[in-house]
Amino acid sequence: MADEKRAGARSQLMMDVDETTFSGLFERHRRELRAHCYRMVGSFEDSEDLVQETFARAWRARARFRREGRWSFRAWLYRIATNACLDYVARRGPRVLPVDVAPAADPDGNVPPISAEVQWLEPYPDRLVAPHEAAVARETLEIGFVAAIQHLPSRQRAALVLRDMAGFSAREAAELLGTSVPAVNSALQRARARLRERLPSRREEWLRPDSSAQQEEVARRYIEAIERRDFEALAALVREDVRFSFPPRPLWYDGLDAFRRGSEKHAAVGEHLLLPGRANLQPAVAIYLRGPGEAQYRPLA
Repeated sequence: MADEKRAGARSQLMMDVDETTFSGLFERHRRELRAHCYRMVGSFEDSEDLVQETFARAWRARARFRREGRWSFRAWLYRIATNACLDYVARRGPRVLPVDVAPAADPDGNVPPISAEVQWLEPYPDRLVAPHEAAVARETLEIGFVAAIQHLPSRQRAALVLRDMAGFSAREAAELLGTSVPAVNSALQRARARLRERLPSRREEWLRPDSSAQQEEVARRYIEAIERRDFEALAALVREDVRFSFPPRPLWYDGLDAFRRGSEKHAAVGEHLLLPGRANLQPAVAIYLRGPGEAQYRPLA
């Protein structure tokens, strides 16, 4: 009887709803859907498009939601968003970093050209994460974690994100994915095992250990070193086993010596402007370059 009442309430919710009212209901879930799509596809720009596609699909299918009454509105939106993401991944493939597509570069070699064919992993702006969500979302929006889950098969990734990030039960995730509970549990187990190959085994270790104040100080010193073209100061900020990558070029250096030599040889010529910010709930720096004879700065990295 209680289930019937809830189904009736859901049906009534969508009865004769106009697009403005429907949009208001949808907006309550936009932030989490955007983060969900970003984890699934590794692209902020495409996650925005996928959320809009989710809205369009949900609006067109509202009569079916009213008729079936199987899910809460949130679960129904997650089902549509996840299917949109799975369709996207099937068409476009995973987002990657330079370390995934090329060997470590020789700092004395030539710099490879920009690759427009590769789907590069993109950062996620902190301003789009609500303060109350940050404590929950932090480690699962951290760039290392998002990069790692892009290597999972798409349905394993979906099972992991729905169960461990969105908080759905195994039964709910199975319904959203149109599969069985054993299949979801198996996919989740395999996903977690594969992540252990790329991430520390303890979830709390996925995060950078430094405090926010320490990270901000490192970012400030990083900016000063690049603006001065002080490569020794730049090298002093990083570890011996640093990996430094340069998307959209399939270029990365492995180790401090290669990083220092490559930076000195291939640093972009001109005047640099560096603006501190935050992305993926971590410090970030936007770098702009004004080359010799150029009147305006242009985005560099």
